[in-house]
Amino acid sequence: MSLLNEYIQKEQQLKQLQEDLQRLEGDQRLKSELEFKAKLEALMTEFDKRPSDVIALLDPAADQRSTKVTASGNARRKRRLKIYKNPHTGEVIETRGGNHKGLRSWKDQYGDEAVESWLVRMED
Repeated sequence: MSLLNEYIQKEQQLKQLQEDLQRLEGDQRLKSELEFKAKLEALMTEFDKRPSDVIALLDPAADQRSTKVTASGNARRKRRLKIYKNPHTGEVIETRGGNHKGLRSWKDQYGDEAVESWLVRMED
């Protein structure tokens, strides 16, 4: 596409967006929502509250729901903390994943099964 054609196309899109914006600005529902938002923000400022505080006040169960599912929809729960103690050196490693540098070196040196047997405890 030539630069001129692209310019003309963008100009038409801009004109359409401006028309849509003017139509929205005249909509009474938008005016009402903007007024509500402004009053709510002023009230939150007056009482030194954040949006999360207001949500927690109006819908206490929302916090529990948000921890289960994120905006992207694929929430993962936090991994459990694993605590390993090397019986040869007495060194302790606490990790939430198997990619810990020290743990990896132990597994290379002593083997996966041996290191897994050194698991002292798991915590949430």
